[in-house]
Amino acid sequence: MVVRNEAGRYLRRALLHHREFIDAAVIIDDCSDDDTVAICQEMLAGIPVKIVINERSEFSNEIELRKRQWEETAATNPEWILNLDADEIFEATMRDFVPTLVNQHAIDTFAFRLYDMWSETHYREDSYWQAHLFYRPFLVRYRPEAIYRWKETPQHCGRFPLTVLEFPFAAHEARLMHFGWATPEDRQNKYDRYMRLDPDARYGWKEQYDSILDPAPLLKSWSD
Repeated sequence: MVVRNEAGRYLRRALLHHREFIDAAVIIDDCSDDDTVAICQEMLAGIPVKIVINERSEFSNEIELRKRQWEETAATNPEWILNLDADEIFEATMRDFVPTLVNQHAIDTFAFRLYDMWSETHYREDSYWQAHLFYRPFLVRYRPEAIYRWKETPQHCGRFPLTVLEFPFAAHEARLMHFGWATPEDRQNKYDRYMRLDPDARYGWKEQYDSILDPAPLLKSWSD
């Protein structure tokens, strides 16, 4: 996990939920100036935790941040890597699936659908927001012999090296809720971030950026 000033958001909830099915954690703190690190230590007490605190923020250059995350995680010689952000939470059924996923030998990359939640109870679905219609990797078997390549862009570079898409791959039914857009404040902050870091939409989609602050988007109800 990569974190930055997550104390007042979804961090406690995410860590409480996911600690049920992880053996250890590697967390990159990107120069938080709140209680983020203390919360990580508190919520993951009893689990081996490696917290790396950046001396300078790499927030504006995501590729360096994700590479650092990968390198620090690989250094622990993991069997599997579950890569989640601090505002992403799997539905409760995921804990029942994990033992089967990590104790098989045919599949190395598992992909899941990510739902962009626009509130606690609804997700967005329109021509600009349909991440949940596609499967993306979140759980990967670490293969130390592989040569890992990245999408070398400062924004929207992906959380894993591109190489994991070449591993034996399977889509899984468990769904992942993304709360990064779930409040008006979240959406305003995201919009301001993209306007600051990618004002010409060189690495993203301008129309999607513009749609973030839509006052009446099409929403669908989340159901367990």
